[in-house]
Amino acid sequence: MTQPQFPGIRIDAAEIRIVHLPLLTPFVISTGTMTDKIFPLLTLRGDGLEGFGEGVMDILPDYLEETQAGSLAFLEQAILPQILGRSFASPAELAVILDPWRGHRMAKAMVEMAVWDMWAKALNIPLTAALGGTREAVEVGVSLGIADIPTTLERVATAVEGGYRRVKLKIRRGHDLELLAAVRNAFPTIKLTVDANTDYRLPDLPLLKTMDQFGLDYIEQPLAFDDIDDHSRIQRHLLTAICLDESIRSAIDARKALVAEAARVINIKVGRVGGFGPARAIHDLCAAFDVPVWCGGMLESGIGRAHNIHLASLPNFSKPGDTSSASRYFKRDIVEQQLEAVGGLMPIPRHGPGLGVTLDRPYLDSVTSQRQDFRP
Repeated sequence: MTQPQFPGIRIDAAEIRIVHLPLLTPFVISTGTMTDKIFPLLTLRGDGLEGFGEGVMDILPDYLEETQAGSLAFLEQAILPQILGRSFASPAELAVILDPWRGHRMAKAMVEMAVWDMWAKALNIPLTAALGGTREAVEVGVSLGIADIPTTLERVATAVEGGYRRVKLKIRRGHDLELLAAVRNAFPTIKLTVDANTDYRLPDLPLLKTMDQFGLDYIEQPLAFDDIDDHSRIQRHLLTAICLDESIRSAIDARKALVAEAARVINIKVGRVGGFGPARAIHDLCAAFDVPVWCGGMLESGIGRAHNIHLASLPNFSKPGDTSSASRYFKRDIVEQQLEAVGGLMPIPRHGPGLGVTLDRPYLDSVTSQRQDFRP
């Protein structure tokens, strides 16, 4: 007896909202300060299903070149007209639509993640199962924004008491060695990392070499966002591993970095690299090079956070990620489920198939500043 064929998913409508979520505490990094998380939220609908994708692009080209205005114009004019009214047997079929367009990986990721969510719901399975994940919970750490040393020590103590598996300190030139000395003196045994968000340059190599004495697990993205070559130069002189974030936007970037020995750890952000397909390709490539990966965060709401948690269930995510408890950032989230870590472990969301979370629609409406609907 032949098995019935899975008919795939049909996309009949789309909705894009601009959401403003106030942060409990301003988040400061080397490139600026964020007081509100402002992001686009995409909903795809068809056959009684909904799939959600959250954009991680900034309003201005801060983290990378992509901006919200450019991404939304790209989606409205180029991508949504090609997917509305069409059926897809799997998310892989999106490649023929997305790949020909240059850049705009964050916009592509919104669509691709929403389709993965719909597809897993159509199959009635958790997203982690569709992706090939192997865990029921993932290890998580905290990312602490730039603050004075007393405030930072208090925040580290709170994170340690909460059982988080890694503490990451945001640093910049002039706010680095003294901070590290104070934290390492107070917490000699914690797993500690730093993230420079591209603030250093080649002449800072002596300063970066000084960081070797603090027993860091890695130094994240010390040099320019588009510079793999100079990262390779400084990695040769450091005992501490370099972790690349902004520099890795595709599996090709990852291959070049690994061949050049520019990094010994890779941070994978599904929104940065264009979706789950590219993220899994980078994951698999790093595994082949025996290089560990971890899942970075962009202060996402519960939708983006849930996507990250499912991704981090893949086997080579062997270092704690950034998907800590949502309550560290928001007084109230746009999903009904509390995505909270316990003892440094974040459970895989399982409130239904797909993403495993449901929208708090009344609250979402209250924090939506713009909404636009699209049909074929």
